Amino acid sequence: MNQPDIAAVKDYLLALQDKICEQLAEMDGHAEFVEESWEREAGGGGRTRVIANGAVFEKGGVNFSHVYGEGLPPSATAHRPELAGRSFQALGVSLVVHPKNPMVPTSHANVRFFIAEKPGADPVWWFGGGFDLTPYYGFDEDCKHWHQVAYDLCLPFGNEVYKDYKQWCDDYFYLKHRNEPRGIGGLFFDDLNAWGFDRCFAFMKAVGDGYLTAYLPIVAKRKHMPFSEQQRDFQLYRRGRYVEFNLIYDRGTLFGLQSGGRTESILMSLPPLVKWDYNWQPESGTPEAELYERYLKKQEWI
Repeated sequence: MNQPDIAAVKDYLLALQDKICEQLAEMDGHAEFVEESWEREAGGGGRTRVIANGAVFEKGGVNFSHVYGEGLPPSATAHRPELAGRSFQALGVSLVVHPKNPMVPTSHANVRFFIAEKPGADPVWWFGGGFDLTPYYGFDEDCKHWHQVAYDLCLPFGNEVYKDYKQWCDDYFYLKHRNEPRGIGGLFFDDLNAWGFDRCFAFMKAVGDGYLTAYLPIVAKRKHMPFSEQQRDFQLYRRGRYVEFNLIYDRGTLFGLQSGGRTESILMSLPPLVKWDYNWQPESGTPEAELYERYLKKQEWI
């Protein structure tokens, strides 16, 4: 199949949202996802699902959206001026999970499909997505597992795919104003269409399905670990970096706001509690210092 099959992409994304919500709720064991459907005035809509105040997850959101319109917003055409004036459809699942226990890392994933069309011209389409992990306290085995899953799912698509998309993730999830990465990375890809529709779609599905394989074993291993108020305080401080990245740099946030998306769904990625301390520095030799010195560094985990 060389022509894009938008219906197949949508069916997969809706099923992926279902699967992720079911398995995260099962892992939590206390709270369930609450769903809210929404419509976009300019065209399209979505399903937002949020879990809150759970035994494991303090807040999590898994959002499906399918929006369309007569023209792409500036965030989508800034690097692709040839797309100006085309109608578009954008479909995706995006999620962020903020755990309660600071020993459990925050995780983010999204998979998406764009298509832009105009009469008399071939459609322009691409896939994008990825997943990344943001620990508060580092464990080498968790980092290795996360990246091993990423490596394994990439391998059938080429020997260089993991290397290239890991590097892209390291470069993308980087807070330039802080001179530090958001976490330990994972995979990030965008504008993927070179392999033809079938193969690109298969890769997007591998990434979407790989998220749970990568994340759930880490959550299961860490969710019952004891933690102190001081460690909880550090978690809230580090969540501030997450907020800074999403509001300053994140393309998905910018696209959603510029395209008239639903603000509540776009900003569901923000944590429920967060704090900023002026010029705070970790004490040397502490686990908090180790996060900066070892884990918030671009490196090869496998």
